[in-house]
Amino acid sequence: MRSLILNGAEDASLETIEISFLRNLENRGYDVSALQMRDIQMDTCAGCFNCWVKSPGQCTISDAGRDVAKQMITSDVVVYLTPVTFGGYSYQLKKAVDRFLPNILPFFRFHEGEIHHPQRYTKRPILIGLGVLEKKDAEQERMFAELNYRNALNLEPPGYAAGVVYFSDSKEVISKKIVDTLDKAEVPSA
Repeated sequence: MRSLILNGAEDASLETIEISFLRNLENRGYDVSALQMRDIQMDTCAGCFNCWVKSPGQCTISDAGRDVAKQMITSDVVVYLTPVTFGGYSYQLKKAVDRFLPNILPFFRFHEGEIHHPQRYTKRPILIGLGVLEKKDAEQERMFAELNYRNALNLEPPGYAAGVVYFSDSKEVISKKIVDTLDKAEVPSA
């Protein structure tokens, strides 16, 4: 089974947390790939919707965003690891998430009482969002949880969870939060 960690940090500040995630996923039997989004040359989504009408399922921007979207949809577990920025993802991670648009269809349907796009693929990854904050901030944590919930509604993963840790947390606390988040998302052992 395959997992993908998308590290949205602008520097190496989340390296220890990424390694903890990697080890916890490997302990469950996953082959883990980690991408440092800051090192990947990727344009922002143009919002042209050509991935729906001109080249269905593939972004018309010919850059690494295509590969990241493919790796995302072919993984069993995808982790969004990011510093929490105004309650959301970092700029680098947000670019990647926006470029996942080709993985859904341009039509509309009701899902959980709301209008959403249907999925292009039947196999979809479990989604996990782990945000990192300097200090406790209930409003940013609430917004981060809501953002991950809304993205999960749009992508209809078989499981999802979101959590927040702090830079000041010990390695043990971070590892426990990661395990709890994996369990909440119902990430199985391979």
